Amino acid sequence: MDFLRPASWQEALAAKAEHPTAVPIAGGTDVMVEINFDHRRPEHLLDLGRVGDLYEWEVGEDSVRLGASVPYTRIMENLRSELPGLALASHTVASPQIRNRGGVGGNLGTASPAGDAHPALLAAGAEVEVESVRGSRRIPVDDFYTGVKRNALAADELIRAVHIKKADGPQQYSKVGTRNAMVIAVCAFGLALHPDTRTVRTGIGSAAPTPVRARTAEEFLNAALDEGGFWDSGKIITPSLAKRFADLCAAACNPIDDVRGTASYRRHAVGVMARRTLTWTWESYRGAGRTTRRKGGAA
Repeated sequence: MDFLRPASWQEALAAKAEHPTAVPIAGGTDVMVEINFDHRRPEHLLDLGRVGDLYEWEVGEDSVRLGASVPYTRIMENLRSELPGLALASHTVASPQIRNRGGVGGNLGTASPAGDAHPALLAAGAEVEVESVRGSRRIPVDDFYTGVKRNALAADELIRAVHIKKADGPQQYSKVGTRNAMVIAVCAFGLALHPDTRTVRTGIGSAAPTPVRARTAEEFLNAALDEGGFWDSGKIITPSLAKRFADLCAAACNPIDDVRGTASYRRHAVGVMARRTLTWTWESYRGAGRTTRRKGGAA
């Protein structure tokens, strides 16, 4: 196994073009496990640890450009306001040591359905910035996952950054595991309210061959909130509405039975998480609305 260690992004792109089968490694929290268990034996490892701009982030007016190797710890410490859903997901990643090493780019590159960042990225509507010596492009996260541990990257492309819209409303993330730490998700759920567009987005992890959105559930809830005047009134979501949303989220799953959980349990758990996260985010939205009205003197 050859170890390639470029000192810059351009050197990394050139190395990937010359060795398209080279496996990128940054934090190494996924790749090294596969190598240690002999699940993967690549001819070349492409170490991106010296590429400094992969560890940088930029907060713009409307979005955050997050370098592929920004550690989860930095997201938790510095981007909690801008990316609350991803910050919550980052809290659930393994141990402090792994959160100090791993980043979102690794989750995306591995494309495991159990990756902790995926539901939050789907709910936020992220875009993945990828590049090769041929040029760069941005892939909507909805189109990034193409199969079990497969993604839309071309053989010569590397993930450079993720572009995520700054939260315009409350976001939540919930995860079920067999214990409270150092655990792969049995299933996970992300939810983001987008009051600017009066829409809701979801993300489901570890309950289908790829991370998925519950699109039918989103369409139902978007219509119900709009037709019922919920966005303007801030009234409480009824239990029947929340239950229907939860049932549709559970129906969006296509899980398997494995050592961590059964398919039926995963569907049930996703429904429970969907109902709870909807309740939490909507209560946050209602609270923010009351504060705004009080400040404006209209309440």
